[in-house]
Amino acid sequence: MAGHSKWANIKRKKAKVDAERGKIFTRISRELLVATREGGPDPLENFRLRLAMDKARAANMPNDSIQKAIKRGTGESGAELFEEITYEGYGPGGVAIMITAMTDNKNRSASDIRYVFSRNGGNLGETGCVAWMFNKKGLFSVDINEIDMTEDELVNLAIESGAEDYDFDGINIEIYTEPQDFEEVENFFSSRGIRFSTAEITMLPQNTVKVTGKPAQQVLSLVESLEDLDDVQQVYANFDIPDEELEIIAR
Repeated sequence: MAGHSKWANIKRKKAKVDAERGKIFTRISRELLVATREGGPDPLENFRLRLAMDKARAANMPNDSIQKAIKRGTGESGAELFEEITYEGYGPGGVAIMITAMTDNKNRSASDIRYVFSRNGGNLGETGCVAWMFNKKGLFSVDINEIDMTEDELVNLAIESGAEDYDFDGINIEIYTEPQDFEEVENFFSSRGIRFSTAEITMLPQNTVKVTGKPAQQVLSLVESLEDLDDVQQVYANFDIPDEELEIIAR
């Protein structure tokens, strides 16, 4: 699982402009809406909604906006009928890519995603073409400098919590769990006052594909262009780009 966070760490360093924040809020609003529609408006009874609310607060989303999205999910204010769809394909250099989307128009989403793939040297594939290369996992991530604890202390807690694995790159520590253990591990750390910068269910690649040079630039352009689409919620990929090159490209 090592190396999963490199591109994520680069993106965290980028300044968030207002337009980007608006897109983040739109994505979170859809997640709140769908989570509420599927599991109800009580975050104590609806784990998916609680995760979405945590994500909203971490993004400094106004509470009024959070409550409005939840009300839309209960049908109080005419919610759109969003569907969750997964798309799969290949990028330059044979990089496997999975996309989760929430859309009220499947034809539009498929067309937009196919266009972005074709413009960036990739190909949208059939359902299942790359899903087997990823594992669904719980992920917790935090900058070790943001908590009053050493790496060893946090790792010992992770073992005690029942977490599956961890990875440390010298700055960020990532803790992995099976999806069914996510809530229990989160509660374990929360009860000890530990708050993670990232706490989510994600898709981690089983193996990575090393790309450099032009293909590396194309892959990052593809991923960023997919993330810019309104209907796209998350993009997962199994690329491995050397740190030095990644830093240069991301400037």
